[in-house]
Amino acid sequence: MKVIRDPIHGYIELDTLTLSLIDSPQIQRLRRISQLGLSNLVYPGANHTRFEHSLGVMHLASMLTEKIDSVTDEEKEELRVSALLHDVGHGPFSHVTEGITKYYTRQQHEDVREILKKGELGDILKEHGLNPATIEDHIQGKTDLGKILNSEIDVDRMDYLVRDSHYTGVAFGLVDHVRLINEMKFYENKLVVTAGGVKAAESLLVSRFLMHPSVYYHHVSRIAETMFTRAVGDMIQKKSLNAFDLRKIDDSRLFEMIRNDDGYAGEMAERLDNRKLYKRALYVGFDEVGEGVLKHRKNIERVEAEIAEDVGIEPESILIDIPKDPEIAEMKALVKVNGRMLRLDEASHVVATLEQAHRDNWKMGVYTPKEYREEVSKAARKFFDVKRTTKQFRLSEIEG
Repeated sequence: MKVIRDPIHGYIELDTLTLSLIDSPQIQRLRRISQLGLSNLVYPGANHTRFEHSLGVMHLASMLTEKIDSVTDEEKEELRVSALLHDVGHGPFSHVTEGITKYYTRQQHEDVREILKKGELGDILKEHGLNPATIEDHIQGKTDLGKILNSEIDVDRMDYLVRDSHYTGVAFGLVDHVRLINEMKFYENKLVVTAGGVKAAESLLVSRFLMHPSVYYHHVSRIAETMFTRAVGDMIQKKSLNAFDLRKIDDSRLFEMIRNDDGYAGEMAERLDNRKLYKRALYVGFDEVGEGVLKHRKNIERVEAEIAEDVGIEPESILIDIPKDPEIAEMKALVKVNGRMLRLDEASHVVATLEQAHRDNWKMGVYTPKEYREEVSKAARKFFDVKRTTKQFRLSEIEG
């Protein structure tokens, strides 16, 4: 048994099996995959990786299974391995390339069976009698045991909220994960939070709610990530990059490929290298554009071309970012209170009030180089029929 010192959880124990998995090329690649994509352009300390996050999730999963008597030693080992491997399918810059990988390959980062069957990982799992299909099912939350890793309230969320808060310096990731783990158990084959863990569950949701606009959807991160994904898409369309290779390479390798491009992708790389980012020409929420704006998610390039034609610039000079419909899955987590099974939002008034507040965090963006900002703003407001809110009218009166 060996130990690793982690800044979040202290000492993490590693047995022979997990040590052999960690030394595989597939896990070592995670040392070179940033946890928060391009968020270090906003928070310089956000340089932590999927590798340490995977260790943290493994540690918390082990803590939780030790508290549950019904879990066998064999199942504990399966879950420990699944937790360590749960992010092995991530591409460069983590979630930044997830959408484009899914678009071209129909694979998400939880689709890891082929990765687990091949190479050193496959050999290690086979040697220890572990089935790649079962490990993938745990990772995807398809099994009862897998809910510990992938469900409404899981150890994955517990680790990344605390870890991301630590490395960004944003003091919103205050989650009492130790208390929460101690108050979780299986009831009728479902992972539930007991009454004593409701406050800790509330802290997790409040933390996620506050981290969402401050870190995960910070406008500078969204601009940089949109620029980067368009560069990657351009490389794939020109066949300079095979989309199926994204889950095999790391951040630096992909960025270097983009830098070496002599066209649009190379231009984006130069801007990102020098932090010469596009600017916000439009940045609005549902209260100004309505939820009908989500229908444009499937036709973003057409909309960009239409706005660009209206302004008289190239379509490449406009980037539109329309996030998916916001939701808080954690609200559906099950809580056992006074012998009754309730959803978390039914058991907590705090959680129930977060749903609308979370929707208020949603923002769509239209980005463009600084010199086109004013013209693009007018054209985008016209296209999306942006409404002025009561708040904006009041600000205008004050400024006037």
